[in-house]
Amino acid sequence: MRQYVTLQCAECGKENYRTSTETRGGKRLELKKHCRWCRRHTPHRQKRK
Repeated sequence: MRQYVTLQCAECGKENYRTSTETRGGKRLELKKHCRWCRRHTPHRQKRK
């Protein structure tokens, strides 16, 4: 089963991306993505619900 999660910038806290992830596993997703407010690539973490 997959669910949609929101990715939040680790530096400024803006919610920039939405992606799907596995519900099993328990780990929070972390990807390096471009933040248009910081204007550079920053780590984006899965937002807690």
